[in-house]
Amino acid sequence: MDLQWFSAEEEGKTEEPSEYKLRKARNEEGRVPKSQELNSNIIFFFLTLMLIFLAPWMERKLEEVLVYFFTNVTEPRVDNGKFSLAALRYFLMLVLPFSIVGAIVGVVGNLVQNNGFIFTTKLIIPKFDHIVPHFGKYFKRTLFSFEGAFNVVKSLLKVVVLAFIGYTLIRSNIGTLLAMLDTGGPRLAMRQIGSMSGRILLTASLFLVVVGIADYFVQRRQFKENMKMTKQEVKEEFKELEGDPDVKNRLETAQREMLQQNMPKAVREADVVITNPTHFAVALQWKQEHNDAPQVTAKGEDMTAQNMKRIAREADVPIVENRPLARGLYTDTQVGDIIPTAYIRAIATVYAQIGYMEKKKKKV
Repeated sequence: MDLQWFSAEEEGKTEEPSEYKLRKARNEEGRVPKSQELNSNIIFFFLTLMLIFLAPWMERKLEEVLVYFFTNVTEPRVDNGKFSLAALRYFLMLVLPFSIVGAIVGVVGNLVQNNGFIFTTKLIIPKFDHIVPHFGKYFKRTLFSFEGAFNVVKSLLKVVVLAFIGYTLIRSNIGTLLAMLDTGGPRLAMRQIGSMSGRILLTASLFLVVVGIADYFVQRRQFKENMKMTKQEVKEEFKELEGDPDVKNRLETAQREMLQQNMPKAVREADVVITNPTHFAVALQWKQEHNDAPQVTAKGEDMTAQNMKRIAREADVPIVENRPLARGLYTDTQVGDIIPTAYIRAIATVYAQIGYMEKKKKKV
């Protein structure tokens, strides 16, 4: 069997999933990393706690049920309707609290794993590839993957550990149980059996919660692997998002912030720093092979402006005082922008001025 056939579909998925793809998978398809086993095991743990704490009350209610039915069944005329209502009442009294708690814990567990409420109709639309699965992918996933190996180890571990828990607790209590049968009678023996069963269930449920947590992290890892993208998918997604105004604005803001963080380096490499002189400072650089006009590489106000002037002086970058030009550039441009056409004449004058200053320095 050619194992390469199994991985052909996923070949080339080497890139980490983008935030956009993860958000789209969650909101539109309802796909999130989650473990149903963790949810089930937490429900089992809470129901076990309820059973242990409510055991004395349940014992009294069961005695009440038995007394009621054995008393009424001996009456000459048995009212079947009364019997049915009593049976329903006792059934709801004993079962309903567990059902309500189980439902609440299940809903809360899903909300926590889903990171909130998810509503999508795609989850209820039938998928025929799930009814008739792709057997190649199925065998690969169950036999030749980390997930498959983990599931096998997990199942074996649960069987071994649960059997060990039951064996250990029964063995440590068997002597007490036999002694109670001899001295205390069946009633005390049954209570001892109930207490021992509670300890077995509590220990087992705690172990299963730990297994569920491990399963959750494995499911998260598997989800991330399944969501990986090819380089082509990354390029196509970027092209798709370029037309989204919100995404474009976020990218431009992030780019400006990154450029502003590199302010000291940008000032040192600038052609000139235009100042207010105290309130504003704008650094310009003209890479003629890339741009038709100078570009704003850094700008600042108040303390930042003073810091830019200090760096410029240390790096021997020309500082030109021009109040209206500095204020206008600070207001009308962002870091990374090419200067607007309206400022071309004024900027040309500045560049001519710094050229004259450079010539004067050389003569000196």
